[in-house]
Amino acid sequence: MSRLPRAILFDLDDTIIQAYGRPELAWSAVIAEFAPALAPLKNSDVLVAVLATTSSFWADPERHRIWRQKLRHARREIVARAFAAMASRGANVPPAGVQTRFADRFSDYRDENRRLFPDAHAVIDALRAQGVRLALVTNGSSEDQRDKVTQFDLAHRFDHIQIEGEHGFGKPEPRAYLHATQALDVRPDETWMVGDNLEWEVIAPQKLGIHAIWYDPFGDGLPADSIARPDRVVRTLSELLA
Repeated sequence: MSRLPRAILFDLDDTIIQAYGRPELAWSAVIAEFAPALAPLKNSDVLVAVLATTSSFWADPERHRIWRQKLRHARREIVARAFAAMASRGANVPPAGVQTRFADRFSDYRDENRRLFPDAHAVIDALRAQGVRLALVTNGSSEDQRDKVTQFDLAHRFDHIQIEGEHGFGKPEPRAYLHATQALDVRPDETWMVGDNLEWEVIAPQKLGIHAIWYDPFGDGLPADSIARPDRVVRTLSELLA
């Protein structure tokens, strides 16, 4: 991996744009906004309940596959489950209408605060200038992901844009990667995959012979129990050019 490959497949969320990382900070901000409506519940208790429910909700692969294209509705379901769990322990939880507004505010907050990683455009443009073929391979709904592509001026920067909601398949299905390499007219062993998800951007593509680069922008390092072994770890996209 000392030289640039013929092609690179990029993830979108939390790779090119900062979108869903550090959920505890986003939930804390929204909980603080809603504190009067959530009283007498403590902010800290609501945060613990929502984060625990979020973790268990998305841990199921099949549920993840179905709901990740309906994020706003998924967050409503997560919030409802979190408050139901609190109510089962005797807590005085807010009515359903407040719960829905609370969940929707989290979705809006995420949209309002998504940002392009500082070096993303420069790195993508530099790779194209060096003749590397580029694909954007992202899960999620067509509407949500196309909004991001437009907002961050990405469409003309990629030779191929592949959105789960438009193709009917997504990571970590093997055809998600193979379809992208075929669209770029390259072999898997001539390709890098870059992204933040250890299952989708490391383990799955490596099985196909694709070199996997894990993007770790927050410097968290590999989880102690991780079975993933990235071919390379970078903390900034600029490191791809090194």
